[in-house]
Amino acid sequence: MGALTDRAAGLLAAHRWAAGPTLVSTVASGTAAATTLVIARGVGAAAFGHFTVVLSIALIVTVGMLMSLNSVMFQELPRAESAARPARLRTELVTTALSCTLVLGAAVFAVGMLAAPLLTGVLGVDTRTLAFALALALSMTLNQLTESFLRGLKRFRLVAGLKLAVAVAYLGGAAFFLLVLGLRDAEPYLVALIGTNLVFALLSFAGFEVAPRAWSRALARSIYRHGAYVTVIGALTAVVFGVDVIFLNHWAPRAGVGVYSVYNGFPKRLLGVVFTDGVGLVLLPTLATSDKPAVMRRIARLAPAVFAATAVFAFAASTVFFLLVGGEYPYSLGLMALSAIGIGAHTVFNLQQVALTMDGVRGARVLIGCLLAGTPLALACQAALIAWQGLAGGLVAFALSNLVLVAVVTAVSARLYRPALEVRG
Repeated sequence: MGALTDRAAGLLAAHRWAAGPTLVSTVASGTAAATTLVIARGVGAAAFGHFTVVLSIALIVTVGMLMSLNSVMFQELPRAESAARPARLRTELVTTALSCTLVLGAAVFAVGMLAAPLLTGVLGVDTRTLAFALALALSMTLNQLTESFLRGLKRFRLVAGLKLAVAVAYLGGAAFFLLVLGLRDAEPYLVALIGTNLVFALLSFAGFEVAPRAWSRALARSIYRHGAYVTVIGALTAVVFGVDVIFLNHWAPRAGVGVYSVYNGFPKRLLGVVFTDGVGLVLLPTLATSDKPAVMRRIARLAPAVFAATAVFAFAASTVFFLLVGGEYPYSLGLMALSAIGIGAHTVFNLQQVALTMDGVRGARVLIGCLLAGTPLALACQAALIAWQGLAGGLVAFALSNLVLVAVVTAVSARLYRPALEVRG
């Protein structure tokens, strides 16, 4: 126990530099989440349902536009600082990644609009909604990629400051639209979100160098090959955790989609703030050098406690959510209990996903196999339960989807991540 305490203290001391940027980044993400609450309350359930549908489609499309190059930059840019690597390599990486992403993003946008007659029928939306989703996806792609440049180059204070400034601007714009202009349609807020993403991307150029002649075909092949496995994981998780909103939009009133987002979307965003901007900053480097069989066994042992703690926290936090969003979003203890169960299971799956992803190609292959095995059952549950019970069915389906994936990952990792002595024996 003493050794564990000493290790934790050493870890905190080694990452003390991260305290300021982590706090500012967490405040920025919290401000962005609060803005979504303000919008939900101000525009009403039906308009917020439209906002949620556009955002859900955009999150799926972003996977194809970005191709996980942000994850590649997190690893390759720090490596490029080695004395053994040429000094121009960082500029070549940034230039190549940005150029390729601009071309690919524009191509996906164009193909999406050309295929609008087909896609609108499949997704159950109109062409205008699809256009907003594609534009939002492109802005989010540029936002995430340029943020990865800054983080990969260790410009932590700059990225945290930009995130906070943009989040405050978005909150101020949303408040102005609501309180001064009285806008109750989703589209102005989508335009503002697209605009703030692009502003962040433009301002971030202060932290890195782009030189058109530094583009490299060889580097382009390398970074896309590196990101291929992570992209498959991102695509599968985007589908399994994004299609529920599309199903709900097809079988339920648009206001129901807005209410579902409060029950399910806000707790997930809060979890993302805590996990990505808080724990993850220290957790990810630790996992990268840890014994993976030991990590997977530890996660399996801690899973019940993590599930229970997160579920209780989500259930308690829901009181604040519903007090803020107002009477168009009816509160139900039963529905919130279903949501809390789903969030608890989702947290356990996120821990498993991060641990496997940090095991390189082997872990990525294991996770892809688990997702391919569990996703069809999860999607079948979502379609059947949402068509049958609407909002309540969606919450049950989200919980079941995560429980299915947790069960598959637990079973597979228990077999493949056994201690070395046990495997040899």
